[in-house]
Amino acid sequence: MKSKLRKVLPGLAAGLLVAGCGSNVRLDPPTIPAPLVNSMPLHVVVRIPDQLQHFTHTESVIGNDEWTIDLGRSNAVFFEQLFGYMFDKVTVVGPEDDASLVEFDALIEPSIDAFEFSVPAQTKSEAFAVWIRYRIQLYDPQGQLVGNYPVSAYGKSLTTLMGGDEALQRAAVLAMRDAAALMIIRFDPDEFLRVLSRGAQANGVGTDESAAAATATANDGGSDE
Repeated sequence: MKSKLRKVLPGLAAGLLVAGCGSNVRLDPPTIPAPLVNSMPLHVVVRIPDQLQHFTHTESVIGNDEWTIDLGRSNAVFFEQLFGYMFDKVTVVGPEDDASLVEFDALIEPSIDAFEFSVPAQTKSEAFAVWIRYRIQLYDPQGQLVGNYPVSAYGKSLTTLMGGDEALQRAAVLAMRDAAALMIIRFDPDEFLRVLSRGAQANGVGTDESAAAATATANDGGSDE
């Protein structure tokens, strides 16, 4: 009997650590694979708000088990990488920086609307899952809001492949990569440039020269609306 207990108890303890205990998880900056897209010939300023720079989610699940997920700098690095692939030039600024001191074609400010996750004990499975809803706000060079895009993303990782904390981290990274793919689709060059152009016209100003040139290039091979 004692020998059987010695075999069972370690496995039971490991299962409780994954399914029944809270944890503090800090996400390292992710690596986003380079997408197969041509970068747009624009200079884009990416403004990282405090809410994104220091995002932490704390939640009690399955009774009193408390999980804290600190995304920290991971979101800022994620958007620097993603927009670095999508545009020829990217300048990153903080919430206190004066973006008007920089000449740019567009300003993008990402934020998080919602963050949710599930642990194996909740879903009776062997997976951690993460849902992130980002919001991407697009401003023209005059500082006018011309686009407002919600992006909902999902990632899942099995505990059978790695430990609980690592699986949750992996699920968050996969959610970010899912968001990246959705943003690349949403920011189709033709539509992105049309939005900027419509914003400039609505404000009674001419479209920036580089944006105008890019619009002409995109429209050469694009379809009419």
